Amino acid sequence: MNLKMKSVVSKKAAAAILTGVLALSGVLAGCSSDSASNKKEETTTINVWGMGEEAKSLPKIAEQFEKENENIKVKVQAIPWDKAHDKLLTAVASKKGPDVIQMGTTWIPEFADAGALKDLTPYLEKYPELATENFYEGSVETTKYENIIAGVPWYVDTRVLYYRKDLLEEVGYKEAPKTWDELRDAAKKLAARGKDQYGISIDTNEQSLAFMFARQNGSKLIDGNKTLFNEKEFVEAVEYLNGFFKDGSAPIDLGIDIIPAFKEGMLPMFISGPWMVKIINDQTPDLEGKWGTAVLPAKENNTSTLGGSNLSVFEHTKNEEAALKFLSYMSKPETQVKWLEITNSLPANKEAWEDKSLQENEYYKVFGEQLENAQPMPVIKPFERIAQTFLSSFEKVYRSGADVQKEMDEFNKKAEDILNK
Repeated sequence: MNLKMKSVVSKKAAAAILTGVLALSGVLAGCSSDSASNKKEETTTINVWGMGEEAKSLPKIAEQFEKENENIKVKVQAIPWDKAHDKLLTAVASKKGPDVIQMGTTWIPEFADAGALKDLTPYLEKYPELATENFYEGSVETTKYENIIAGVPWYVDTRVLYYRKDLLEEVGYKEAPKTWDELRDAAKKLAARGKDQYGISIDTNEQSLAFMFARQNGSKLIDGNKTLFNEKEFVEAVEYLNGFFKDGSAPIDLGIDIIPAFKEGMLPMFISGPWMVKIINDQTPDLEGKWGTAVLPAKENNTSTLGGSNLSVFEHTKNEEAALKFLSYMSKPETQVKWLEITNSLPANKEAWEDKSLQENEYYKVFGEQLENAQPMPVIKPFERIAQTFLSSFEKVYRSGADVQKEMDEFNKKAEDILNK
C-alpha cells in the first residue's frame, strides 16, 4: 500500500472513530437523560388524623388515593372523639401535628382563631375541587372563620322526621305532618291509642333541637354580641317542644331504646340523622315499607340543623402540596359516593347527590331535599358552652314545670355572659 492510500485509510478510520465516539456520546447522553426522567420521585408521607368511626374506614379511601398518586403515602391515625380536642390543642402548642385533620364543624372557629388551620383561599384556583360552589351553602359556612376558609366540607348530616307510615295512616295522616300544627295534632292522636303509647320522641340530650325549632319560628338566635334567647320567637319554640311533654305525647324517661320503641309502635315519630336509616333497616327488616323519612314540618320555615365533618390542612405542615392533593381527592363527587358506600355518610358535594345510589333511595333522597334548607349552629367559639347551658335550663322546664319565660330570661343572661366573656 502506498503512502497516499495509507493517508486516505487513516482519514477514513479517524472519521469512523469520530463518528462512533459522537454516536456513543449521544447514546450515553440519551441514557443519562432517560435515567433522570425515569428516576422515581421521592415519596412523601402525609399524616391524617381521623376521628371516631370514620378513622377505621379512612384507610380504604386512602389506598385509592395512593394508586392515583404513586409518590404520596397516607398514614391514618385514629383518634377517639373524646380525646381529639386535647390532642389538637397539644399539636397547636407544639406546632407539630398532622398534615390533614378531620374537624368537627363546631371546632373550626376555635382552631382557626388559634392559627392552627391553613387558609385555603389562595389555593382554590389551583385545586378547583375545593371551590365553595361545589358544596351545600350550609356546609361551606362551617368551614369559614372571619375572612378565611379553614377547611373543606367532607360529609354532612342533617335532621329529618322518621315516622311509621302505617300508624300515622291509622290516625288520619296518609303523609307525614307538614306543619307544626299537624305534627302536634298527629302526636296527640298517636298518644291517645292507649297506655304506654306515645306520639313522638323529643331527645332532651340533643343540644341543637330547640335552636333548630327556634329558627323555624323566625329566631336569629344571636345578633352580633346580643343573644336573643328570651325573645318571643325562641320562647315560643321552647313552649312548643315542652307541650309534647305536658300533654303526654312525648315520654320524659322512656327507659327503652328508640329502635325497639319504633318497631313496637310505642314511638312512631322521632327526629334524627342519616345514620338511623341503616340501623332501622338492619335491626327491623320486618318494618320494610311501613316507615319513611320526611323533611321537617314547617312554621315560618322548616330549617334543619347541619352537622358533619370537614377536612383541614394543619398550618405548620411541611407537606402542603401533598395535603392539598388529598383534600382535592376527598372532595371529588365520585370519592364522596365511595365514602357513602363504605360508611353511609352523606356527601357534602352537591354533584354527588346526582348518583343513583342516592336518587333511587327513598330514605336518603329526603336528606338531600332537607339539605337545601339546613344551617349549622352559629359558627362562634363559645356556642357549645351556650348550648350545654340551655340543656340545663330546659330540664327545669320539662321536668320541674318551671316557667318558660323566666327560665329563658335567666338562660339568656348566662348565654350573653359566655358570648362576651
